[in-house]
Amino acid sequence: MYKKLIDRGLFRIALPVPAGAEFELVGVVNPYGCSAPDTLSVYRRPLPAANLRFLSSVMWDGRESSPQTGTQKITIATNPADLLADLDHQAADAVSGHAQAAIPLSTEQRRAIVSFEMGLSTAQAIDSHAGRLDEGGAIGGPTALALETTPAFFVGINDPLGGNPSGAAFISKIFNLFDPWNHHSNLDVSNRRASISRGEALFNSKPIQITGVAGLNDDLGLAVIPGTCGTCHDSPNVGNHSVAVALNIGVGDMTSPLDLSYLPTFTFQNNTTHEIKTTTDPGRALITGLWKDLGKMKGPVLRGLAARAPYFHNGSAATLTNVLEFYERRFHLQFTPQEKMDLIAFLNAL
Repeated sequence: MYKKLIDRGLFRIALPVPAGAEFELVGVVNPYGCSAPDTLSVYRRPLPAANLRFLSSVMWDGRESSPQTGTQKITIATNPADLLADLDHQAADAVSGHAQAAIPLSTEQRRAIVSFEMGLSTAQAIDSHAGRLDEGGAIGGPTALALETTPAFFVGINDPLGGNPSGAAFISKIFNLFDPWNHHSNLDVSNRRASISRGEALFNSKPIQITGVAGLNDDLGLAVIPGTCGTCHDSPNVGNHSVAVALNIGVGDMTSPLDLSYLPTFTFQNNTTHEIKTTTDPGRALITGLWKDLGKMKGPVLRGLAARAPYFHNGSAATLTNVLEFYERRFHLQFTPQEKMDLIAFLNAL
């Protein structure tokens, strides 16, 4: 009963197909017996309860930031009041749902929870080889993040599609936490600080030909979008998507290069075109009822990543090596062994 929780940190989330959806469920294969057609059981990792002030949507599928659930979409014009209201709603939902409390939270209790959450900052503080991540001029670790010595976040900051309300152009150099360490000799591959700095530069600059990403390629009408990691993880020194755009990069698709055999599968049919799609998680479509939202999820904040294995919403990547292997195969990237080592060193330092 608890195997997926123990093995991959997955929780079962029961969600119905919304009324008036553009699709209907035509098949379920669930190895755990939760196959009721009126309530779909999906399995997802919990998201961190810290660094919440950087969010552009709440929950993987954004259901706590959606008019369909009585919550607010997080936008430039309404932030941060919208985020605070959504977290308030989430707290009430969690207590009445997960905790099955007989008495709902009071207004004061919900506000106290939200205030506490909004004050939490987490980031990797020490690397076992590089030492403290805020030494030698670097600004890694939670202190700098909490003090926002990085650019202060706002919805749309550094958006690559022109959504930045300041009008500033997108800058692909997302992270500069470890710039002061780039003076370490690049020839000295044993030097962990140099490796972290090189990994940061790779994250900022490695070209990715983005193809087949629902919510990006299709919405823009572009078969190929030249990008980098920062095209989606655009918030400076944080790494989340700065606007509420859910995407499907293929993590839960049947074509995923990762092993998804431990997950249930759901088959849907479009009510108009009669097209058939099978997926391991309908994602945002269970909130909006839109066919085009099948499989879409939000990207997570990257800070504190090392402590959150396994990775992706479904825990399908056991290690950061597996994460890079997914991107290699999904987007036809080529990493040298040294590049992989450096990228992993950097990601572990976030």
